[in-house]
Amino acid sequence: MLRHKFLATAALAAAILCQAPAFAAEDPVVAKVGALEIRQSELDLAVQNLDPQLAQLPDEQKKVAALSGAIDVKLLASGATEEGLKDSEDFKKRMAYIEGRELHNAYFRKHVIDATKPEEVKARYDKEIAALPKQEEAHARHILVKTEEEAKDIIANLDKGGDFAALAKEKSQDSNKDEGGDLGWFGRGQMVPEFEEAAFGLEKGAYTKTPVQTQFGFHVIKLEEKRDAPPPAFEQVQDQVKQLVMRDKYIALINKAKAEQQIEIVDPALKKGYEDVSKMQEGADAPEAAPAQQ
Repeated sequence: MLRHKFLATAALAAAILCQAPAFAAEDPVVAKVGALEIRQSELDLAVQNLDPQLAQLPDEQKKVAALSGAIDVKLLASGATEEGLKDSEDFKKRMAYIEGRELHNAYFRKHVIDATKPEEVKARYDKEIAALPKQEEAHARHILVKTEEEAKDIIANLDKGGDFAALAKEKSQDSNKDEGGDLGWFGRGQMVPEFEEAAFGLEKGAYTKTPVQTQFGFHVIKLEEKRDAPPPAFEQVQDQVKQLVMRDKYIALINKAKAEQQIEIVDPALKKGYEDVSKMQEGADAPEAAPAQQ
C-alpha cells in the first residue's frame, strides 16, 4: 500500500515537472521588478483594465501603458509587503470584498456571457420585431418658397402638367432642390406638424392643392409612396438584443439565488430601501443593458 502511494506521488510530481516548461512558455515573464515577476497573463489583465481614454490607444501603445502601470503596482506592492500592510484588517476586508466581486464576475461570465448563444439572440430579435407596432412612413418631395403667391403659381403650373422635380430644381429654396426636392423616407414625428399632416394626408402621386405654411416658408408637397417602416436589420441591433438576453439570464440567476438563500438586513431603513428597489426592478421593463461586471 505504501509503495503504491509512493509511486502515485512520484508519478504526479513527474507530471508536474514535465508540464512546467510548457506553462512557462504559455505565460512568459515580460518584466521583473526586484524579486517580483510580471507575466504575460498579468499584462493582459492590465490591458483589459486600462483607463477608458488609454484603451483607445493603438495596441502596442496600450501594452506599454499597461506595463508601465503594472510596474508601478509592483514597485509599491513590494513596499507594502515589506511594511506588512497585507496583514492589516483593512487590507483583509478589502481583499474579501474584491474576492466576492470577482467571483460574481466569474459566475456572470460563465452563466451569462458564455452561456448566451447566437441562436438565442436571433430568436429574441425575431420576438421583439414581431411585437413592434406598425409605423407608417412616407416618401415625399417638396418645393419651398417664401410667399404664398409663389406656392400658388407652382400649384397652377402642376395643374397644367408641370414636372414636380423640374419645378423643384428651378423654384425651390431648400438645400435639396438639386435632388428635385426629394426628402426620402420619413416617419411621423420627423417633420414639423403642419408638413407631416399634409404629407401623410395625400394619396400616392398626389400633391397639395393649397400651399402648406410652416416656420420655414410655404411648401408644395408631393407624396411619392407610403409603406410600413421596415424593422432594423438584425446586424444593426444585434448587440442591444444580446444585452437583453444577458439581462434576462442575469435576473434569472439572481432570483434563483434569492429563492435559495435567506437575505437578512438588520438596519430598518436599509431594509426598506432594499425592498423598494427590489420591487422597482421587478416591475420595471427590461433595460437596454445587462449588468456590467465590476
